[in-house]
Formats: sequence, structure tokens, C-alpha cells
Amino acid sequence: MLLSAFTIFHVALSLVGIAAGFPVVYGLLSSKRLEGWTKLFLTTTVATSLTGFLFPIHGFTPGHAVGILSLILLTFSYLGRYRYALAGGWRRTYAVTAVAALYLNVFVLVVQSFQKIPALKALAPTQSEPPFQVTQLIVLVLFATLAILSAVKSHTEPQQRMQWIGRSTSHLR
Repeated sequence: MLLSAFTIFHVALSLVGIAAGFPVVYGLLSSKRLEGWTKLFLTTTVATSLTGFLFPIHGFTPGHAVGILSLILLTFSYLGRYRYALAGGWRRTYAVTAVAALYLNVFVLVVQSFQKIPALKALAPTQSEPPFQVTQLIVLVLFATLAILSAVKSHTEPQQRMQWIGRSTSHLR
């Protein structure tokens, strides 16, 4: 009973992190900070990764590898966003690592969906069948595109901001 409650908690954290991650990506693409969504996304995604290590599994699993990678990415996201306040290259680092962390959560969601949802399990019982592979490829391409666009947008934003500041203060000279 305790394990199923913990599993529900872990899954809820994951789903909240995924749901909060999409507005964060929108914010990256539209140069909006969306502080509340960002804090919710980063906090629940870190919590998802950490709680994944608390399940009674013996030995190192692919889930552990994904959790470790996610925590590494999230460390850089936190550093870029909160420690270095998106200064210089940290803006791009934050954008790419935040999108990559969201991708890993969605990757696991797809894996779990194909394991737990009977209709999907019937399509790819071993997860080596084309429906699973195509789904994961589409997810990968989507998130790679979002990461690239976020990186490009984050690279151009400071320059645009400086041009705006220069125009808005030119009358003071």
C-alpha cells in the first residue's frame, strides 16, 4: 500500500513537471521569464528524478541512468537561471538544459505509457517495435528542434534588449 502511494506521488510529480515544462519552453521561445512556471517545472522535475531512486530496485537500471542525466542537466539549469541570472552563455545553457530535462521526462512518459497502457503495449510489447521507435523518434526530433530554437532565441535576446535600451535612453544623452 505504501509503495503504491509513493508511486502515485512520483507519477504526479512527473506529470506536473511535464505540464509545467511546456509553458517554460513557450517562455524561452517568446522571451518571457514565467517565473512561477519555471520554479514549478524545475522543482517538480528535480523531485521526480530524486524520488525515482527511492523505489526498491536492485541493481543499476536504465531509469537510474536517465535520473542521473536529468539531475546533471537540472543542475546546469538551476545554475544558469538562478546562480548566474542568465548572464552571457548561461542563458543558452539554461535554455538547452531545461528543454533537455523536459525531454527526458517525456521520454520516460512514453516508455511508461507503452508499458502500462494495454493498447500501446499491444502495439509494442518489447518496445523494439516500430510504433514505439517512431514515437520516440518524433519526440526526440520535436525536443531537439525546441532546444535549438530556444538556444537561438536565447542567443539573440540580449542583443535585442541592448538595442531597445539604447533607443529608450538615447534621449538622455
